[in-house]
This record gives sequence, C-alpha cells and structure tokens, in this order.
Amino acid sequence: MGKNEREDNGFDPENHNQEEEEKKKHLKEEELSVERIFENQEVPSWRKQLTVRAFVVSFVLSILFSVIVMKLNLTTGIIPSLNVSAGLLGFFFVKTWTKLLHKSGLLRQPFTRQENTVIQTCVVASSGIAFSGGFGSYLFAMSERIAKQSTDTLDFKKLSLGWIIGFLFIASFLGLFSVVPLRKIMIIDFRLTYPSGTATAHLINSFHTPQGAKLAKKKVRELGKFFTFSFLWGFFQWFYAAGDNCGFASFPSLGLKAFDNKFFFDFSATYVGVGMICPYIVNISVLLGGIISWGLMWPLIEDRKGDWYRADLDSGSFSGIQGYRVFIAIAMILGDGLYNFIKVLSRTLLGLFHQFRYKDVSSELPVADHSSDVSSQSQLSYDDKRRTQLFLKDQIPIMFAVGGYVAIAAISMATLPHIFHQLKWYYILVIYIFAPALAFCNAYGCGLTDWSLASTYGKLAIFTIGAWAGAAHGGVLAGLAACGVMMNIVSTASDLMQDFKTGYLTLASPRSMFVSQIIGTAMGCVISPCVFWLFYKAFDDLGQPESQYPSPYAVVYRNMVLLGVKGFSSLPKNCLLLCCVFFSAAILINLIKDLVGKKWGRFIPLPMAMAIPFYIGSYFAIDMCLGSLILFVWEKINKAKADALAPAVASGLICGDGIWTLPASILALAGVKPPICMKFLSRGNNAKVDAFLGS
Repeated sequence: MGKNEREDNGFDPENHNQEEEEKKKHLKEEELSVERIFENQEVPSWRKQLTVRAFVVSFVLSILFSVIVMKLNLTTGIIPSLNVSAGLLGFFFVKTWTKLLHKSGLLRQPFTRQENTVIQTCVVASSGIAFSGGFGSYLFAMSERIAKQSTDTLDFKKLSLGWIIGFLFIASFLGLFSVVPLRKIMIIDFRLTYPSGTATAHLINSFHTPQGAKLAKKKVRELGKFFTFSFLWGFFQWFYAAGDNCGFASFPSLGLKAFDNKFFFDFSATYVGVGMICPYIVNISVLLGGIISWGLMWPLIEDRKGDWYRADLDSGSFSGIQGYRVFIAIAMILGDGLYNFIKVLSRTLLGLFHQFRYKDVSSELPVADHSSDVSSQSQLSYDDKRRTQLFLKDQIPIMFAVGGYVAIAAISMATLPHIFHQLKWYYILVIYIFAPALAFCNAYGCGLTDWSLASTYGKLAIFTIGAWAGAAHGGVLAGLAACGVMMNIVSTASDLMQDFKTGYLTLASPRSMFVSQIIGTAMGCVISPCVFWLFYKAFDDLGQPESQYPSPYAVVYRNMVLLGVKGFSSLPKNCLLLCCVFFSAAILINLIKDLVGKKWGRFIPLPMAMAIPFYIGSYFAIDMCLGSLILFVWEKINKAKADALAPAVASGLICGDGIWTLPASILALAGVKPPICMKFLSRGNNAKVDAFLGS
C-alpha cells in the first residue's frame, strides 16, 4: 500500500507512531520534572525564607566547618568541597527541630527546601572566609613566625585579632556587590552550569521528597557513626602525644628511611576522608609529587651539599635545601595557575563572543556537559518557566549594588592604609577599578569549569603591587595585603553566583540568597579569626615545617612576594634553572592533558596537586590514597551504596577529627598535656641505644 492510499484511508501509521512518541515523551517529561513534585507546595516569600532557626543552625554549623577548614588550611591547604555536608547537616538539624515542635503542637512554619538553601548558603559563605581570609596563606605570611623562615626577617606585621577582624569586614563584602547586576545574564541568559551549585541544589531538592528524606536519614546515620569514631580516635591519639615526635602521628609505618623522607601513615582520619571525596587523580598526583620530590630530587640535591649550597647551613635555611623545596613548588603552582588562568579566560571570552555575536542563548558555550543541558531544555520547560518566573520576581536594584560597591570601596580606601601603611590608597583604587572585571571573569569561568581561580588572581596582585611598591617601601606587606583584597573580591563573587544557581534550582529568592550570603560573610569575619587565634595561641610551633600545622602556603606566599620585590638574586645555585624546568613542565602537562581529551586526560596528573608535597612531604598523600583505596573497593563491592553513602562517611571522618581539634586546642591553652609520650624507634633513638650498649 502506497503513501497516498494510507492517507485516503484516514490512518497514517507514521503519524500514529509520532503521536505515540509524543505521548511517551510527555509522560517522561512529567516523570523528569522536579517542580511538578513540589507543585502543590507554596513557595514562601523571601522574608519567610530567612528564619531565625535557619541562622541559629547556620551559626553552629559555621563554627564546625570553620574549624575543619582552618585545620585543613594549616596542615596541607587541600580543602575539598563541603557543600554537600553543609546541606545534609542543615537538613538534619532543622528537620529534627521541626519534628519536635510538630509533636508539641508549636510548629508555625514547615521546613522548606528554600530554607535549607539559605542555611547551606550561609554556612558555605561563613566557612569560606576561613580560606579566602588567608589564615593559611597571605595573612599568616605577614607574621613574624613565617618571616623568620624566609630571607627577609624584618618586613612583618604583628598579628592581632582586632585588625584581622577589621580587615576582613572591609575586604570581604565588595565582591558580593560586584556581580549582583549580572545574575540574570549568568544564570538565565547564558545558562551557565555551575556544577557545584547545581549538584547542591539537586541534593537539597531530593531531601525534601519522601524517598529522598529516607536516604537523607541513612546518610545522616552514617555521618554520625563515622563522626563519633573519628572524634574518639582523635581523643585516643591525644593521650600518647605528650612530647615532640611521639604518638601515632610519628609512627614509621613504612620504615625508618622512608620516615626520614616524609613517607609514613600518620593515622589521620581527616585525610582518609579527604581522599574519599577528592577524585582519584588528585590523590595519585599528590603521591606522585611526593615520590618525585622526597623520593628522588631532594636526596640527589642533598648529595650536592657543599657544592650547590654551603654544607654548614641549617636544614630550614632558604639558601639551602629548603630554598629548592619551596621555590620549585612555587614554580609549579605558578605554571599551573598561569595555564588555567589563560584557559579559563579564553573560554570566557569565547563564550561571550558567541553570546553577543549571535544574540542566541542556545548557541553552544564551552561548558562541561552543556550538550546534555541543551538537549534537556524541552524536557524541563515547565521547570525552567517556573524557576525563571520566581528568580526574576524579587529583583535586587542595580543602583543598590552599584551604590554598595562605591561606598565599600570608598571606606576601604580610607581605612585599609591605616591597617597596612605600606598599602597606599592609590594601590587600592587600581585594584577596585579592575576588580569588577576580574570578579566577572572568575564567576563566569567558575560557571563554565567549576574552577575558582581566586588564589591565581591573588598571586597576580602579589606580583604587581609588590613590585610597584618595591622593597624600600614595604613591598612585601603591600603585596600580601593586596593579595588579600583581590582574593576576597573574586572568591565571594564566584561563591555568590554559585549560590544564585542553587537558589534558582530550588526556587529560593535571589534576595534571600544575597541576604544569607551577607549574614554568612559577617559571621565568617568573626568566627574564622577567632578559630585561627585559638590555633595560633594553642600551638607555639604553628607554621614550623616539622610541626603538626606547618601551614605550607604561608611560606609559599611569603616567598612569592619576595620574588616579586627582590627578584631571583637570593635563590641558591641552579634553583632558578630547576624552577624554569618545573614551571614549563606544569604548563606542558596541562596542555597535554587538554589535547588528549577526557578519555586519556583523566590519567594525567595535576601539577598543582603534585606541587603540595614538594615542601611538606607525602605523609598526608598516604592517608588520601588509603581513602581512595577504601572507596575503590567499596565501589567494586556495591557501587550504588558507595555512591550514595561515601560522601557522608567521608564527611563524618573529616568532621569528627576536625572537631576534636577544638577541645585539643582548649586543653593546650589551659596547659593540660597528654599523659603519655609514645616514642617509636628512630635513627636518633637507635644511635642512643647503640651508644649505651657499646659502653
């Protein structure tokens, strides 16, 4: 039967099949639509999303996460994303609160996903100050403790809780106002993915469905179980650490020679948990960096003692082996940062070119998984319409954002030179002129790649302002302070846009997101300095290379600004050549990783991760690789369960050990010492035993 005959009979199988496909597609749309699940739930106004209980819970969790981030900052500087943990714990605390009130008949307002988003935003904004505040990098690098480890021991600022809090209040809010007018362009017009913000939103949405609430209970149970184990394990280890180099953290688990070269398992639950969260390639990269540096390079360079550097130098001298460790690590970090800066900036400019040339929001942007986002546009049309309608409902006036930026900039220019007299008002003016463009680039690049380059922009300020000021006019402190101003601006800008994306996907108002971010930032400006001050006063060896908290990035940032101010004259012999080799190698590795594509590129190590153990050793890499091994075996046994519960288990390990640091610090301040010093065999102890037996 021909086509015309089918049409004459009034029945066309092709059309019928198309209709069936349309019906199936419509049913699929109904299944995939998130907002249809919540269709019968009223979305509270932006004021009702900002509840007292939300900010009480946020304050408690902010202390928890600030302690954890501070500990990670001061040990290795590797900080995994804690958004999932913040969202999960926020859900657990408020859900428990509302259940108790409901049973007593006192519940006035149910717990919504919008309120959950407000909590997550506030906690992440607050704990983010523990990173962008520079307590493990530029701010601590200004101190006398870190200055004594560098070639310049005079240019330092005495740390004080008062000026630190004042500096953070001045520097931390400007970034929030710099990108507020661009929220519609970024979220709706450009449809940037913001992977972390999107993942957090999906998590929060799932918690507030019946099935998701059951899974959330399981996750909380696992988190609580491993939190308790980790906390008690930290308490148990404390009993045996009464002196230097004693306790489980000094156990030569891989042999004495390996222990001397920083290869040992230090029984840290924190970094086992970090290893379970970080991608496999990050953990392998850290271990590989440790093998290359402490396993090969440093022993070979130490054999050149007396030729490349003076044999009588202390092991901590930057004119000796320590100089090679720090400056080669800096070279790799700068090479990796420069490559990714150029890559993200070029992607940003290419995306903008497509947007404005073709005037078409559907034009392809260089976004990870963008094709799937575009293809699902028709399927999620109901969701998009509802989300866009509510996202545009509560506007933040542009004049409010511009006025806020100008006012804070004027206050900063008037007050910052009083905190750092080396940082002139015209340096700050130049930073604030370029800051909105750089904040936009960082926020846009973060939306494309989920990669915030805040520290890279900070390093740019270190070199430009440090060199501009010069050694004779306090270039070291001027460069470090400028780094802090720049990092706070670009970091908070990208964080706010991530939160706008999360709010867009959970129907949380942009106004409530903005207010929550401001309140969270204000909390962080007080909580983070207080937590740092607790560490600073409790541990006299904070920042020392061999201590429990070596703060490696503080030394790195200090020496970066010295390079910018003084040049390369202070480097030991052949150090500049090696720095150039590793700087080029970092760029080349990144280039090869991008050229070979995702299939093979995922097996190529990350130079930034490789650089970290160059200075502090590989002991934490052993912990992280053990976490990876646990996750790998778990995925082989039961992948579905591992995917669902591994983040909760890892968060429990990190949180428990991190929180133990708080009572340990208080005990140290009170002068309470552990009762036992459990020392293991070492080369020094063996020599003493041999001498005793020989006598």
